[in-house]
Amino acid sequence: MYRDAPPEKTPARRGCSITYKNKTLLSIIDPVAQAEKTAAQVLNQDRTLYFCPSPLLGYGLETLLSRSGPGSAVLCVETDAALLDLSRSSMGGILLHPRLVLTGAADGAELCRLVRQKWGARVFRRVVMVKFSGGWQLDSAVYDALADFLRRDIARQWGNAMTLVKLGRRFMRNVLRNLAALRGSRPMGGLHFGDKPVLVLGAGPSLDPLLDRLRRSSVLHRFPRPFAVVCVDTCLGSLGERGITPDLAVILESQFWNQRDFIGRGHTQIPAALDLSAYPSSAEALGGPVYFFFTPWTSLRIFDRIQAAGLLPPALPPLGSVGLTAVELARRLSTGEIITAGIDFSFTMDRTHARSSPNHLASLTAQNRLTGLINGAAVFRPGTFNVPSKTNQPVRSDPAMRTYRSLFEQEFAPDRRIRDVAGTGLPLGLQTLTVEEAAQLLEGGGRTEVPQEGAPGDEISPEKTAQGGVSHGGSPAEDSGGSGGEGRGLPELETLVRREAALLEELRDMLTGAVNPGGLDALLDEADYLWAHFPDCAGTQGRRPPASDLGFLKRVRAEIDLFLNRWKVVLSLLCQVRD
Repeated sequence: MYRDAPPEKTPARRGCSITYKNKTLLSIIDPVAQAEKTAAQVLNQDRTLYFCPSPLLGYGLETLLSRSGPGSAVLCVETDAALLDLSRSSMGGILLHPRLVLTGAADGAELCRLVRQKWGARVFRRVVMVKFSGGWQLDSAVYDALADFLRRDIARQWGNAMTLVKLGRRFMRNVLRNLAALRGSRPMGGLHFGDKPVLVLGAGPSLDPLLDRLRRSSVLHRFPRPFAVVCVDTCLGSLGERGITPDLAVILESQFWNQRDFIGRGHTQIPAALDLSAYPSSAEALGGPVYFFFTPWTSLRIFDRIQAAGLLPPALPPLGSVGLTAVELARRLSTGEIITAGIDFSFTMDRTHARSSPNHLASLTAQNRLTGLINGAAVFRPGTFNVPSKTNQPVRSDPAMRTYRSLFEQEFAPDRRIRDVAGTGLPLGLQTLTVEEAAQLLEGGGRTEVPQEGAPGDEISPEKTAQGGVSHGGSPAEDSGGSGGEGRGLPELETLVRREAALLEELRDMLTGAVNPGGLDALLDEADYLWAHFPDCAGTQGRRPPASDLGFLKRVRAEIDLFLNRWKVVLSLLCQVRD
């Protein structure tokens, strides 16, 4: 039963008008003609998702569908229960159209899932809002937010596709090389901080005040320390300068750019959490224990085969930013409070990173009588803009940083365990603490009166990883044994490598005419990592050109030798260990 009077239909010249909540939502003269005129004015672009808030009686939808291309679709959303019932009972057969969906979902994430389930990922290139009625005014803020959420989700999907084109081959090559490093790693199931609070550190300029405050505290010299420190690799220099040793460094970068983060740190024995697709040399950079995790950048059959062999490390969602990944790890490794600092997604006029980080040291080195600390070319490069920080001070940012900030808020703002230290970074949607409040909370081991609401996040547990037991010590636990790929599973890994190398050799023989090409399609599907990064495949959800496409086959043939050589290198390393 509705609180308000039900929507009232009033006959018009064509169709009906709707009165609801003391508002007239459709024209009282000719609502059909008005809706069709609106549809006719919409720019016809293929692969467009037309977002129609409050469609009411569905006027104009048929015209919109007939004018739009076959790659476009119409998403009708009604957040009012009474109007949603009205639409479902009045729109008739058009609800069966394959390119139209009517929903009452008012949550952005739920709406994006619905779009992907109905039409697939990376199908649409843009979102266009079409208002056929005045019903959208009853909940205009929600409709605007939903449309913005859809736009950002589509942009993120295509951004991921472009990343796959540029770095997909690199990701896969790193995975193959890091498979050999699994034998010396430790099981992620043995890593846990218990109920200690966790300080998660990025490398933004706002990190310095908190580190300077902690440096003056005796808590850093207490053993065991009442809190754990998880940091991104870029701020290792900032911590080292102040004599702070993190409990875990998170490494995500797949290229060699971050190797300067480890200069002078090889003797520190700092534990590292390493993405399976990270640059392979990073595994040995700190000289400490290594814990692998895995962020799937796309869906590949090779991952299923690695998983079936019991070799795939625990999976984390692909968040794109090492700062976001560090927070997600902290949520899974501790049941205590989480405090973030230095995750800024912005920069100031004279600083892009915290003191003593590689970027900061590089700017000091480049300073001379003609070049100051302010790099105008970087600060005012195209696409950057001024935004207010958490303290309302103007800082600089760019679209990529703003996208990561929005993703951070979407992923972590609902978790009340997570709070942020105030500073020059962008607002993250979290409760903020002053530097002094954060330091006192950490020194007290996280004792606070703030209610702990929200989901703590799934722990990386033995049940999920099938590796070893969980330790509740204050620092990463020792390898507790067990089977699996991390630190174990050498025979299974060697079997997998030999099988994958044989698959590529068979595919190569088919493409060169050495053997009959029967079963070529099946082999191409099994070796999807050879072509998943091709520009014509990256945005197609694993679809590829047919085996009759000679150009496609030539490109696949060029990839085989590269990956076959990498499999042979991994096999050679495994044989050395076995012998």
